[in-house]
Amino acid sequence: MTTAQELDDRYGRTRRRRLPWIVGGAAALLVVGIFGWMIVDQSMNSVDADDLGFDLVDEHTVDVRFQITGVAGKDVVCIIEALDEEFGVVGWKVMEIPAGESHAQALSASVPTVSEATTGLVNTCWVA
Repeated sequence: MTTAQELDDRYGRTRRRRLPWIVGGAAALLVVGIFGWMIVDQSMNSVDADDLGFDLVDEHTVDVRFQITGVAGKDVVCIIEALDEEFGVVGWKVMEIPAGESHAQALSASVPTVSEATTGLVNTCWVA
């Protein structure tokens, strides 16, 4: 009678080694966990800025109205720009916004320009 060991030897079968699979699975779970935390951390510190409108005060000033959402209790910095009819930047301003308790804040900024602007907008915002 042939034993299981003799059949394994005859046909070249070896015993499965589970340790490499366990280590590989643990490493994969660790990598997925790290990437998941990075995504959560990034979304917790993201700021969304929406343009609400602008007013051309005179040929050297634009008032920009905008709203920021996404953070409460953290300082935010925004870049506000004034553009001409060819979308060239004719003025910009860095606006530091102190921490607020609300999830959303409506704000306005007056941007000085070097020539007449045709629009004003928020370029970007980030958590300071």
